[in-house]
Amino acid sequence: MTKSPLERWIKTDCGRAKYADLSTRRGLAAKLRLGWFVLIASLRDWSLPNPDAPPTPKD
Repeated sequence: MTKSPLERWIKTDCGRAKYADLSTRRGLAAKLRLGWFVLIASLRDWSLPNPDAPPTPKD
């Protein structure tokens, strides 16, 4: 599975799973709910570290 560019903003596993579920749904209401979810999830995950980022070396 390829990673979505939005996964750098949605950082939790459960949030990414919910994004994958919502992104497959069709219809106007589903697209609006997906947009609302991305907005709220990215705001909530803003301060969390990115789990996909390589670890920084420590001296």
